[in-house]
Amino acid sequence: MPWESIKLNSGYTIPSIGFGTWTLGNGQGPVDQVEQALENGYNHIDTAQAYRNEGETGIALKESGLSRSDIFVTTKFSGTNGLDIPTSIKNSVNSLGVAYVDLYLVHSPRLAVPDIPTCWAQMEKVKADGLAKSIGISNFGVKDMEILLASAKVPPAVNQILLHPYVYQQQKPILEYAAKNGIVIEAYSALIPITKSPGGPLDKPLSDLAAKFGATPEQVLLAWTKAKGAVVVTTSSKKTRLQGYIAAGDIDLSSEDIAAIDAAGAKGEKKANANTMVKRVAIGAIACAAVFSACNFFGIRMM
Repeated sequence: MPWESIKLNSGYTIPSIGFGTWTLGNGQGPVDQVEQALENGYNHIDTAQAYRNEGETGIALKESGLSRSDIFVTTKFSGTNGLDIPTSIKNSVNSLGVAYVDLYLVHSPRLAVPDIPTCWAQMEKVKADGLAKSIGISNFGVKDMEILLASAKVPPAVNQILLHPYVYQQQKPILEYAAKNGIVIEAYSALIPITKSPGGPLDKPLSDLAAKFGATPEQVLLAWTKAKGAVVVTTSSKKTRLQGYIAAGDIDLSSEDIAAIDAAGAKGEKKANANTMVKRVAIGAIACAAVFSACNFFGIRMM
């Protein structure tokens, strides 16, 4: 397979491309889509308590006919309904119809209540109890990871974060810290530059590289993510796209190709930051104007 498994610090391995259920919703739809993913080479399924489709995922796993050892299952503690970690993991494995999950993540550092060390100690117990083979985190920054590792008996196996070229410079410190500490990075929303932000600086290099490799821009983006050493979590309801994403693992980008994408991504990131600043200034100006208008209306002198 073009997407090789990656060794985790827990001693287990993780398939380097996974199918995510984040946007699938509920009902028969996610059941069918997870089954379709399994049928097309995705043996890594990524769900979460907050996605509210662990039950549908479990049905698809059962109906697939695959043995438990052939599927890598990830779910996440999302603090849904105010439930704690011990209760949440039991509910999750029951909904999924499995005795354990391969990877259990804390969905965000904001869920680490009352603090990160206490939260992580509960995660370590999940692993010790055999309910998860590996444990990890999601959306943790460098400072969050520093706090966690300072008291951890078991280090997180992965950190699942937003990663694509337009946020690469911003996320780079997380990647570097994770690499130094043996934590694998998982990337979600890798295709945002195409699906949500078309027309940016990345369009040309992605188009050029797609022509070079006889591929699609989406495949080039996934190949870039793979080149950064990250596990890809992606999704699609289209069978042809799922197959194309698998085929993207065969694309071998050169260092020059990667540098071209990095450079275009940095330009897009600066543009996005500038636009954000303009919007903040505009909002501030509107707020100030409203205050001055109100003061004038009530006859209040400002300065």
